[in-house]
Amino acid sequence: MANNDSIKKTMLVAVSLCFVCSVVVSTAAVLLRPAQVANKAQDFKRNILQAAGMRDESVAVEEQFAEITTRVVDLSTGRFTDAVDPDKYDQRKAAKDPALSERLNPDDDIAKISRLEKYAEVYLVEGDQGLEKIILPIRGYGLWSTLYGFLALDSDLNTVVGLGFYEHGETPGLGGEVDNPNWKASWPGKQVYGDDGGVAIEVVKGKADPDARYEVDGLSGATLTARGVHNLVQFWLGENGFAEFLDNLKRGEA
Repeated sequence: MANNDSIKKTMLVAVSLCFVCSVVVSTAAVLLRPAQVANKAQDFKRNILQAAGMRDESVAVEEQFAEITTRVVDLSTGRFTDAVDPDKYDQRKAAKDPALSERLNPDDDIAKISRLEKYAEVYLVEGDQGLEKIILPIRGYGLWSTLYGFLALDSDLNTVVGLGFYEHGETPGLGGEVDNPNWKASWPGKQVYGDDGGVAIEVVKGKADPDARYEVDGLSGATLTARGVHNLVQFWLGENGFAEFLDNLKRGEA
């Protein structure tokens, strides 16, 4: 009988401990959730600033991000829209919502994103002389994962200011070299559209010609990731992405 009591007591203590731990973990998760959301939003803004070459670590992210205006673009018309609130709109969720996105034709889906959202957020840096920079959200599949990032263009809407990815699952040391500052430094100054108006920028295999206006270095040992970056940039700058919007913006018709 004593042995049975001992087993029961042991089980009771174990179950009670599990219950207390689960309550503590659940409570901590709920209490920390707002901080996690705030940190994620701040990191998102930091990456926009970094892509635009604007990040100053001596200034708070929120303070510096106040220099940027967030607008929403209707990708079907290539014009700004007030149909959705940029402060509440979640572009990634919209891309999965049949009511806010459409399935892409496989022949058009070179970025391998499956669905294209109707609305996209863009980020504008404006000064006394008008538009100075624009930062575009981009995404596409690499070797192992979807890469999410930003491409910043200068006021001519053709010259790259910077590119960066804030989320991906590529192999560290190989495809993960998309995060390498030296590789990202090969993007600024490149031209995205050719003389015929088509998307001309490309990620080449190996080293790009330093004097080539449209070529960006490939990633050593990560051909498929580099090809994925090439494809996603081509897609988002093309007719299914921001091409019409950028044309309208150049003409002052966005």
